[in-house]
Amino acid sequence: MTKFINQQALVSKIKLNDEAVLKQLYQDNYTKVEAYVLKNNGTMPQAKDLYQDAFITLWQNIKQDKFIPKNESALQGYLYQIAKNKWLDFLRSSRYKKTNLLRDEDSAMSESFEEIEKNTALENEAKIKSTMEAFKKLGSSCQEILKEFYFSKTSLREIAEKLNIGEASAKNKKYRCLQKLKEIAQTQINTIETRT
Repeated sequence: MTKFINQQALVSKIKLNDEAVLKQLYQDNYTKVEAYVLKNNGTMPQAKDLYQDAFITLWQNIKQDKFIPKNESALQGYLYQIAKNKWLDFLRSSRYKKTNLLRDEDSAMSESFEEIEKNTALENEAKIKSTMEAFKKLGSSCQEILKEFYFSKTSLREIAEKLNIGEASAKNKKYRCLQKLKEIAQTQINTIETRT
């Protein structure tokens, strides 16, 4: 299995288009991506298309020396992150919004905060709920900035103009809002874990 092969050797074999290694890597990592897509409003065909696209991106990035493994599961984690980011991009796209009305704001929050937090611990449903609750406790200006940036995909320059502040200030404010969100969410997660 690919996870037992040294990562650098694995990268070298991928560069050489080693068919057995590519096939094994593809098979070993598909299930996790499929589960993520299905859990986040996707279908089986969408999961397959997305995974193929992510796998090709991984292969191209390795060929172009854009990926250097840092640990023994780096390659698998990188592939998963590519797939996850592609799915989040799709969920935010106008193509998705035209065909799928989001059930409510909370379902939209759960999708975006997985990207914001980039922490697999939050993939647990209770922890996602904690993050959404944390969002509600943020001040209205922080809520507005995060919604604009992550949901509406408004640029920092446009956000700065709306707030009548400099772009650097808008960037700092967004960063502080994210840090505050993480702090509140972590406190709530710790409280949940203490109770269980």
